Amino acid sequence: MARVGRIKLGSQGLEVSAQGLGCMAMSGGYGPPKPEPDMISLIHHALQSGITFLDTSDIYGPFTNELLLGKALKGMRKEVELATKFGVRFADGKGEIRGDPAYVRAACEASLKRLDVDCIDLYYQHRIDTRIPIEITVSACEFSISFTLECSASPW
Repeated sequence: MARVGRIKLGSQGLEVSAQGLGCMAMSGGYGPPKPEPDMISLIHHALQSGITFLDTSDIYGPFTNELLLGKALKGMRKEVELATKFGVRFADGKGEIRGDPAYVRAACEASLKRLDVDCIDLYYQHRIDTRIPIEITVSACEFSISFTLECSASPW
């Protein structure tokens, strides 16, 4: 089986597989969630093929995609580069974009718990909260959990 190569991502030394695995559709998004055992098998097949860059978000499911990855990657954390996102929250049936530092910290801590990991390799803003200056959102990076914050400029 051919193995996927590796590339540098950004300027901080993060190296990832040249092909990543976007995990959103595993937990819905484009139809009903897929069977968990099938998705865990798919993730393991990707890893065996050299795909180690996995992308998820707290909003996928919501929350169930990060839980799925946590189960699939049990005991394999050193073999993968994890990317997850924050910034979109559903409350009372309505979507809300959040970028305030308290929310970012809480979202990161919750993602770490669901993923069952000590750190996230790439943590970035899914949608920009235009009510909060980006410098304020980025200030959330100053707490004790080390992560990379990159911001997506895509509209809601």
